[in-house]
Amino acid sequence: MLEKSPDAFRTISEAAEELDLPQHVLRFWETRFATIKPLKRGGGRRYYRPEDVLLLKGIRHLLYDRGFTIKGVQRILKEQGVKYVAAVGEGRPVESLADAPEADEPLELAPPAFPSPDDEPQTSRFGFPKRSAPAGKSLTAADREKLAEVLRELLDCKRILERSRE
Repeated sequence: MLEKSPDAFRTISEAAEELDLPQHVLRFWETRFATIKPLKRGGGRRYYRPEDVLLLKGIRHLLYDRGFTIKGVQRILKEQGVKYVAAVGEGRPVESLADAPEADEPLELAPPAFPSPDDEPQTSRFGFPKRSAPAGKSLTAADREKLAEVLRELLDCKRILERSRE
């Protein structure tokens, strides 16, 4: 199978495969997140632009890896913006967005706090109680950069594994 260019549009099946999600989840997310707007062609066929896929990756990360609710992710999209969530999906440290050439609008660069106590999960996806960070301790910019690099490497590893399954 020929591999598509990174700039090529993706069908819903290709996007779902890249995100490791069922197609119906992407359709459902379109109803919950107004910012997900794939192009629709004849017969309602969906085509996702590369930036759509990055946004979907960011939403997936916030929902599945960070434990936010749909309402919490909606609030992050409203307060932080689409570019912030797309950068999360790409594994880029958000601080680097200020230097990005495509940053044509002011961005809130601070990482989002949980929008409200109602949106903060009390347990992990696996039912274990969440541990909070020690009071007064936060990550330094260098630590965040290291973590972002590890995340990028893990995402690269995941892509390699997915390609080897084809």
